[in-house]
Amino acid sequence: MLITDEELALAAAEAGAAVVRAMYGSSPVRVQKAAGDFATAADIEAEQAILDVIRAARPDDAVTGEESGRTGSAGAGRMWLVDPLCGTLNYAARTMLVAVNVALRVGSDVTAAASADPFADEVFWTDGDRAYVRRDGVDERLAPSSGSRLVDVNLDPPFPNAPGFQAARLLCDPRFVERFRPRVVSTTLAVAWVAAGRRAAYVTDGHLRDSVHFASGIALCQAAGCVVTDLRGEPPHTGAGGLVAAADRETHAALLELIGDQRSPDR
Repeated sequence: MLITDEELALAAAEAGAAVVRAMYGSSPVRVQKAAGDFATAADIEAEQAILDVIRAARPDDAVTGEESGRTGSAGAGRMWLVDPLCGTLNYAARTMLVAVNVALRVGSDVTAAASADPFADEVFWTDGDRAYVRRDGVDERLAPSSGSRLVDVNLDPPFPNAPGFQAARLLCDPRFVERFRPRVVSTTLAVAWVAAGRRAAYVTDGHLRDSVHFASGIALCQAAGCVVTDLRGEPPHTGAGGLVAAADRETHAALLELIGDQRSPDR
């Protein structure tokens, strides 16, 4: 029986999560990638588990993996974006805040995605229209909420919009502190949490088109009904870059104002 794309995304993310969970605490070997950046054996083995699931079901699709790069036909209209372990530094430091991200881009749209939390045994997923979290085989519809006032801010480089925007400056803006409570989880699991109502918003700089890290979380937020734009309020991937994913329009507008004020010559 043919498996649907969303079921395949779920199965692939769960396969990667199983590897991440099994290898946790084993001090996996580090593979240096660039200055300050590395992969672990868990990243590599989890990615292989994910690719095995995808290739068995969709052998003609292209894949871009965080560790293995792009494989498949250059002209393929279907591209899987795979981040087997988002939060590698957390994981290596034995901090259970990581995500396993799998997303399918068909043309210019992400039509299926899943973000698994290996340690909470949850998978956030979307079929492109609605978003859910699966626990113990039961799916619950995601419902964004700004009630927590928690805003996750990504402080990892690169920062292409600096000095006009620097995420760290949000944290010391008194107007931000009056309204929100900052969090720095350092994994894109926090983007899924916006869709789930566990964060009021998420803010990052960077060029995120076809990002293996962010594609799944962005798709989840959009399907859940969040307000999702770049740093200037334009549709994602069309302008300045970066991401503001907020539970509602009021929260989104407040964050855009704070971000915009960083570009003001009077400040």
